[in-house]
Amino acid sequence: MATVATERARPATAAWHWPEYFMEAALLGVFMLSACSFAVLLDHPASPVYRAVPDPFLRRLLGGLAMGSTAIALIYSPWGRRSGAHFNPAATLTFLRLGRIAPRDAAAYGAAQFLGGVAGVLLAAQLLGPLLAHERVRYAVTRPGPQGSAAAWTAELGMTFLLFTVVLRVSSHPRLMRLTGLCVGALVAAYITLEAPLSGMSMNPARTLASALPAGEWTALWIYFTAPPLGMLAAAELHLRLGGPLFCAKLDHAPEVPCIHCEYRTATSRE
Repeated sequence: MATVATERARPATAAWHWPEYFMEAALLGVFMLSACSFAVLLDHPASPVYRAVPDPFLRRLLGGLAMGSTAIALIYSPWGRRSGAHFNPAATLTFLRLGRIAPRDAAAYGAAQFLGGVAGVLLAAQLLGPLLAHERVRYAVTRPGPQGSAAAWTAELGMTFLLFTVVLRVSSHPRLMRLTGLCVGALVAAYITLEAPLSGMSMNPARTLASALPAGEWTALWIYFTAPPLGMLAAAELHLRLGGPLFCAKLDHAPEVPCIHCEYRTATSRE
């Protein structure tokens, strides 16, 4: 860890980091392609899995395991290790607040995440056709459940607060930091299984918009654009007030992988 903290810094704001931006777009695109594919597999009435597993809870459990595994695979993939595997504008905004990513990179990450998410759903639509547009699937949109918008907003706020609290605590612990991706994947799986009936389980403005755009469904979009950033920012503020350690804006920091975020952190700490 000392190697990362003491490596020679270059001005991170002097150039655009296009490879990392493309990776962030691709990561969320793959995540959305997976989400749409599993939504068809688990929720379309013609699916053999849907017919074999009639219990909605069990199907959510399968979906949670599938998407949690997807998240873990992406976080520990070569591209996830290179960009940091945010694939969420709320996470990038929070790392910006913590001073762990340059403002230019944060803005580019956010734009890439939105574009990548939409591209992933559009690709899924080309591959799955009417199956993805079916009313039981609807492009894997996230929408409030029967309990209403207030319950959905509160659930999104609570989920993101807990998620980012775990990310900050685990990723900043020398012995535990390599487990951050596993913790994130486990929480994603648990949230989909247990919380999805309340809000559809988004935690990610780009993920919600990616499904809403082709579906033409804008139900309570404000929930998914306000609760996730506020939940993560609240977790960051509490972490700072408690004097918690901070390391890097990566969910898995492999020492051998180049890191634009540590360079930014080291450069700004010397100003």
